[in-house]
Amino acid sequence: MKARMTAEAAFRLLADGMSRATSGTFFDTLVEHLAAILDVDHVLVARIEDNRRVHTLAVWSGGACRPNLSYDLAGTPCETVSGQRLCLYACDVQQRFPDDALLGQLGAESYLGLPLIGLDGAPLGLLAVLRNTPMSLSGLEEEILHIAAAQAGAEIERAQATSALRDSEAYARESERRLDALLNHLPGMAYRCLNDPEWTMLVVSQRAEALTGYAPDALLHNREVSYAALIHPQDRPRVTEAVAAAVADQAPFRIIYRLRTANGALRWMQEQGQALFDARGEVVCLEGFVTDISEQYEAQRVQDAVARVASAITTRIGDDYFHQLVRHLVEILDADAGVIATADSAPSAVLATGANGARRLNTLSLFAEGRQQVNHTFALEGSPFEGLIDAQEVAVVEGAAARLPDVNGEFPAWIGRRLENTRGEPVGVIMVLYRAPPETNAFATSVLRILSTGAAAEMERRQDHRRMRQLAYFDGMTGLANRVSFMENLQRMRRAAERGQHPLALLLLDIRRFKEINDLHGHQVGDQLLASVAGRLQQAVSRGEALARLSGDEFALLVPEASSAAMEASAQRMSDIIGRPIHLGHRTFSLKVSIGLARYPQDALTPGELFKAASIALYHAKRKDEGVCPFSASMGQALERRQQMTERLERAINEGALVLHYQPQIDLRSGRLTGAETLCRWHDDEWGWVSPGEFIPLAEERGLIRPLGDWVVQHASQQLLAWRQAGLTLPGRLSLNISAQQFADPHLAEHIARLTAGLPASAIALELTESDFMRDPEQAVTITRALNRAGFTLAIDDFGTGYSSLAYLRRFAADLLKIDISFVRHMLESQHDRTIVETIIAMAQALGMKTVAEGVETDEQAKALTEMGCDEAQGFHFGRPLSAEDFAERWGDHLRHGRVSDNREDPS
Repeated sequence: MKARMTAEAAFRLLADGMSRATSGTFFDTLVEHLAAILDVDHVLVARIEDNRRVHTLAVWSGGACRPNLSYDLAGTPCETVSGQRLCLYACDVQQRFPDDALLGQLGAESYLGLPLIGLDGAPLGLLAVLRNTPMSLSGLEEEILHIAAAQAGAEIERAQATSALRDSEAYARESERRLDALLNHLPGMAYRCLNDPEWTMLVVSQRAEALTGYAPDALLHNREVSYAALIHPQDRPRVTEAVAAAVADQAPFRIIYRLRTANGALRWMQEQGQALFDARGEVVCLEGFVTDISEQYEAQRVQDAVARVASAITTRIGDDYFHQLVRHLVEILDADAGVIATADSAPSAVLATGANGARRLNTLSLFAEGRQQVNHTFALEGSPFEGLIDAQEVAVVEGAAARLPDVNGEFPAWIGRRLENTRGEPVGVIMVLYRAPPETNAFATSVLRILSTGAAAEMERRQDHRRMRQLAYFDGMTGLANRVSFMENLQRMRRAAERGQHPLALLLLDIRRFKEINDLHGHQVGDQLLASVAGRLQQAVSRGEALARLSGDEFALLVPEASSAAMEASAQRMSDIIGRPIHLGHRTFSLKVSIGLARYPQDALTPGELFKAASIALYHAKRKDEGVCPFSASMGQALERRQQMTERLERAINEGALVLHYQPQIDLRSGRLTGAETLCRWHDDEWGWVSPGEFIPLAEERGLIRPLGDWVVQHASQQLLAWRQAGLTLPGRLSLNISAQQFADPHLAEHIARLTAGLPASAIALELTESDFMRDPEQAVTITRALNRAGFTLAIDDFGTGYSSLAYLRRFAADLLKIDISFVRHMLESQHDRTIVETIIAMAQALGMKTVAEGVETDEQAKALTEMGCDEAQGFHFGRPLSAEDFAERWGDHLRHGRVSDNREDPS
């Protein structure tokens, strides 16, 4: 399976789609975007019932959402989807599952399924993608599918939770009806007591001990304790008033209150009773029945609390979701503070490590002292909350002495629960704190346990969204903004510059010769180096500036309100910090940077034009090996000419519009013609003759040198054959220049042999500059020896201008050393240059190689070279480069007879 877009675009499409989807469109949006991202034909999301039947929630097929359907699992590939891993049938899925009619209807050839797992580890459903051709899976696509599955599972659980909430409300109403009927039959304490302040018991049933912890005799006549004293002090006035009102109305009473049992526990009691009156209407006693309803009452309280919080946060998103959740928890649980926290720096874990190694917790919402507090990061180590990271749930009812940042006083009690994602990994904590110890923690624990699921799901959703945005807008290796994010920043800051009528500078930075580091030390070292450079640049960025990594070793910096001086200062600051030595292990790197500068509105008005101007300036900085290069209009014109020249040169090569000229090479001792050097010339219909010094380097830079070199070799060989057919034979060899890019071909000997077919290899001499030989000396040794075995003569051109190891020079299978024109031109005036020439000749003789001097223009130079022992020469003194026709006419006699009596040109 091959994704049709980059990782950045894929995660951006998924994140944007999910953020815009509502609960009603979530699954339709998910399958549509997955089909686009993964380039598949069909996508479905389904829930599974009883492990036997599948009911789809959304189906994408044939470019559109299709009606949902239901089918049995048996005999389908969906039946094999289980556990936590992907289930892939890369091809022939219909043959594997012949009983699955749906596969045939869809025309599926391959199938990939992923289970949807709930927070409790139970299967919820499945996500399946199908393709009508075979598919394969990459790491990026697997990550996309796992994120999509997590989102789909969370949405199913959210829908189930909403449905469960509605069901719980209906259940509560039904429970109340049943409870009313049931309580009349439940065992409890029957009693008869006086209507006095102590409710002195006259009769108590045997179930009194199970209810209160006291034996019936202990309650009778208040022998050990009065029943009224067991009622919670906060509830006693209310209970007294309710009984008094019922007695006054001669009506039954029904009251609920808390009762402290003999072991100190608080239990919820429901009492139903009435007063008995005598004939005079005086109260004789009270009779009734007391039932322990703690479980039912607490469950109802939890349901009411959860329903209240859920109704308050259902429509909330983002930070407001957490703020509302914490505030309502504090109110409902009678707490003094509430906290939801996670670690923003590590989305997949609660723990963050500071510079000192201490563990930290970052609050997303902190409610205390009746208001929302500013979020903080605080250390866990040594705090009362430290154990919550490792425990599922913690309740400390006294002695905690907990503190919160910027909140006065201590909290001796707190209750907390760890939040986990769908993979069971901790992602955060939720806590409520008390200034006075609560009488019971069961209610708060139950409410937190239920609401923590939704809080964890929302936290994971935010973290997944942040992760997708991170992948879409930030460079994974350096953490800097990527090209997409940079272009958005460029648009935004350009608009701000226009509104504020101030300049905006763009700096493009490129590490010089970074490719050489990659090639020499490997990409791992190169990546570490780039990360170090990015960290340094980030430290050097001033307030308001925007830094990004565009690609490879290219960075960009936007400088708002930048004068010329400020722009140059920013460039110098970046150049200086990159130039400091970088130590990686035992290696030390000293880098240099090329910087192109452009400003709005001085150099360009639109973001695209500004980026183009900075790119042109960077191109000139790299080409001229300058550190910093501001943009100028002439740069654009020069670049446009180079682009036009590239197009015209490519057309000239393809159409054979180039011409070859030939310059004679002469034996200095005999004066005989020993060969000629082939020189490429280009006449453009509009520009006229274009200098080789301009179009040859351009061909090397723009990737045209190989086809240009092949054209020269092939047409020069054809010219030699044409001369031979005309009875003209060039003495010696025809020299052809070979570029470094051509020389990098390990099969160069075979390639040249094909281009020169029909000629003996001895008729051809191949020239390569000294610096090109030394780019990869070992490869040069291998290739030159192959050329030598093939019979070609090999010359090292421009010798003396580069650096050659004598050890390598001895191993090169070269026949000739060509002395560079720069030494020949000044050797009669400069003793230094003369010594270099003499040394080159002596070295060549010692190695058994011939020497050819270039650029000989005077008879004095020719005589001096002869005296030094130079073998051959070429230059205007002997003959200028001529077209094939003019060369044959000028040297025809010598080509026919193979001799030259005087080869010096007539100065006239």
